Amino acid sequence: MIRLSDVRLKLASAAGEVNILRGLNLAVGCGESVGVAGPSGSGKSTMMMIIAGLERPSAGHVEVDGADLTSMSEDELARFRRQRIGIVFQAFHLIPTMTALENVAVPLEFARRADAFERAAASLAAVGLEHRLAHYPGQLSGGEQQRVALARAFAVEPRLLLADEPTGNLDGETGQQVIDLMFALAARQASTLILITHDPALASRCGRLVRLVDGRILDS
Repeated sequence: MIRLSDVRLKLASAAGEVNILRGLNLAVGCGESVGVAGPSGSGKSTMMMIIAGLERPSAGHVEVDGADLTSMSEDELARFRRQRIGIVFQAFHLIPTMTALENVAVPLEFARRADAFERAAASLAAVGLEHRLAHYPGQLSGGEQQRVALARAFAVEPRLLLADEPTGNLDGETGQQVIDLMFALAARQASTLILITHDPALASRCGRLVRLVDGRILDS
């Protein structure tokens, strides 16, 4: 599903060039669940952004689901994400002026699905929010908002789910419920899962652990 070959990222700063990623090599099989751990600033979120095609590497090769992301245009990358990748962030990134149903339907409408709202409603029901379709994000608890974000990510039946600290803004019990849902949905749809977390117990639920330190993979 994922192959990173000598992936590097350098960014300019006032103090000079900064090496964010220093030659990542990683292979992830279809249907695998991989936890990504490491200290703040180690490059975990940057690696995820590169896998999603939201950041371009300075050097190296990125292949996801058989597609060469490094050769794609921005429009091609956007279409690729809509069709094959679901993303869940620590911040929920819901549109405040849209209902839960409308938030989940957005990527389906971009993908030109005629049944966008029907699929959105089914996806919200799958996360236990069939009674919250007409509610706006401000009317939902943090856990409910993250479940809407999960429903949005899974509505397109992604081949790959990327989750960056998905429980970071939630209390322990609510976070556990969201994680249980995420693993259940990934298993149901046979999605490959990449989970970034600071929580060792959460990382241990994945089939494999990848540790990043200072822009390098120490073990995988």
